[in-house]
Amino acid sequence: MDKLGLVRDIDLALHLPLRYEDETRLTLLRDARDGQTVQVEGVVRDNRIEMRGRRQLIVKLDDGTGEVLLRFLNFYGSQQKSWAPGVRLRVRGELRLGFFGREMVHPTVKVVRDDTPLAEALTPVYPTSAGLPQAYLRKAVAAGLARAPLDDIIPAHLLPARWPSLREALHFLHHPSPEVSVAALEDHSHPAWQRLKFEELLAQQMSQLQARMERAALKAPVLQTRPQGLHERLLGVLPFALTAAQQRVCTEIAEDLARPQPMHRLLQGDVGSGKTVVAAIAAAIAMDAGWQCALMAPTEILAEQHFRKLVGWLEPLGVKVAWLTGSLKAKTKREQLALVASGEAQLVVGTHAVIQDQVEFARLGLALIDEQHRFGVAQRLQLRRKLESAELEPHLLMMSATPIPRTLAMTYLADLEVSTIDELPPGRTPIVTKVFADTRRPEVIERIRDEVAKGSQVYWVCPLIDETEESDQAADEKAGRASNKRPPLDLSNVTQTHQELSEALQGFGVGLLHGRLPAAEKADVMARFSSGELSVLVATTVIEVGVDVPNASLMVIEHAERFGLSQLHQLRGRVGRGAVASVCVLLYASPLSDTGKSRLKAMAETNDGFEIARRDLDIRGPGEFMGSRQSGAALLRFADLVEDQAMVARARAAAEQMLSQYPQAAQRHIARWLGNKSEYLKA
Repeated sequence: MDKLGLVRDIDLALHLPLRYEDETRLTLLRDARDGQTVQVEGVVRDNRIEMRGRRQLIVKLDDGTGEVLLRFLNFYGSQQKSWAPGVRLRVRGELRLGFFGREMVHPTVKVVRDDTPLAEALTPVYPTSAGLPQAYLRKAVAAGLARAPLDDIIPAHLLPARWPSLREALHFLHHPSPEVSVAALEDHSHPAWQRLKFEELLAQQMSQLQARMERAALKAPVLQTRPQGLHERLLGVLPFALTAAQQRVCTEIAEDLARPQPMHRLLQGDVGSGKTVVAAIAAAIAMDAGWQCALMAPTEILAEQHFRKLVGWLEPLGVKVAWLTGSLKAKTKREQLALVASGEAQLVVGTHAVIQDQVEFARLGLALIDEQHRFGVAQRLQLRRKLESAELEPHLLMMSATPIPRTLAMTYLADLEVSTIDELPPGRTPIVTKVFADTRRPEVIERIRDEVAKGSQVYWVCPLIDETEESDQAADEKAGRASNKRPPLDLSNVTQTHQELSEALQGFGVGLLHGRLPAAEKADVMARFSSGELSVLVATTVIEVGVDVPNASLMVIEHAERFGLSQLHQLRGRVGRGAVASVCVLLYASPLSDTGKSRLKAMAETNDGFEIARRDLDIRGPGEFMGSRQSGAALLRFADLVEDQAMVARARAAAEQMLSQYPQAAQRHIARWLGNKSEYLKA
């Protein structure tokens, strides 16, 4: 039960059926059609064990209008005795035509008497885990439903009059009458479902708004800009001018930093929109005010890209930048930790190593998290708790190149301010995306030969079972996580492709990059590709974010159907970063699933990250989109963010009213629905 999260009585009451079985009526065999799922009742005429490749129990059942064979491939000896000739059985299953007449394979079976009554309501079928039978779960849910406090907490004037009470809604959904529309149950349009969805959204919205109010009561350092300050000097040495969108979000962030409450802002922008320079300007404002900054990225390659850019921009202005990853040698790590602890390092850049216990900041004023959705919710919570101090809490700026659709932002990010860079820097060339079956692989390799002969560079991306940076793994181990439980790593695809392209493109440099290479070797491969020494880089998804080589104009993504839509868009963003027209080729293996077709179609139709995000939400759902799967708990179980947009707005308005006018009822409602999950909604 614990695996299902069924700890409290209310958890059992809210564990709703996946579907229902109709055991309220009997069908005569003479009236039943093949392919129909029916419940029939009759007397056993014969049972026997037959050998047809394997042992099978065959039971012949007669209901007075016809006969049906019940076939069991898995059975106990006691069942053959219980279902002896002359015994009356009530069975439910799919009726089909077999070699020896009509049959049911593994129907549900109940021994009955002539006067055994039929069920009065539809029978619920619950989500379950291995080894937990439906009968046990039904009994537990019924007991939890009877014990759970289901009094109505929400004031009546905030609810439509046509909706049932919470108790009525739950009793109905666990045991609906057979007359109810099955379609209304399955599409969640019944008023009982509407009540539950609203209750869930209200709890979620109140939790988010409460987090916002709690944060408003906290104190943070006031980081004000000053004339001719570090941020203005940084703008003066940059080799490019900020776009209007970058200027706008810089102003929004600067205004937040100047307040005595901690900033809690998400900076989102499409691939290549220039988020790093905005983060650098925010860091410059904080450092100019005498405070330290920390920037955490999910992979060592991305962290190193940030490190190189920030060092290039800030060190000439007198800023000391420290580097922290799990792959550092012990002596180097001690030196870097000392720089951070003393405050000599004004800016700290790294991976998960930034949140290890031994890292102590002298005066941390601003925390930056890049690609925040790629960190688990628990990791983001760990960072927030680590950075808290007794008196002041640092400002927090999270960045994402996966734009968040508006409805999702209203729901999952209600306690965040959101800044959006909705403009790409000038000079970025549009990327043409082509979708080919993998049977055209030789043709694609010939195209690569033509491109590298002209001086262009090419990425070839291969899928991998488990792609995790070595540095991140080391950091995880030191943080006490069980990294030895990862699935086995299969590098055969990427190494074979590297060998194939090396042979096909003799005379041109072909590099190999994946997350399990030693850090020094990865850095060397990337440096050689960036300098143009390597013409082709065969890689796994370690190049998904942060890699910036303007001369690369062709990307091939092998087995593109295995990648998520957001990931495909991120990978595609590695090309088109210079003045040369760029192409992204998506190779797929047949047959394609419906999801695979939807992803590849979206990639071919648009380069707009916001449209990609909208379609990705439709395909994947909000839990995976936001990274909440990593928390181990789905944050919304009943409401649908696409179908229930109007209800989200209604729940938000009701949440504001309840928190201000009925604070005790609001806390009871949050505790009922979220328990300790409310912390995850604040991450």
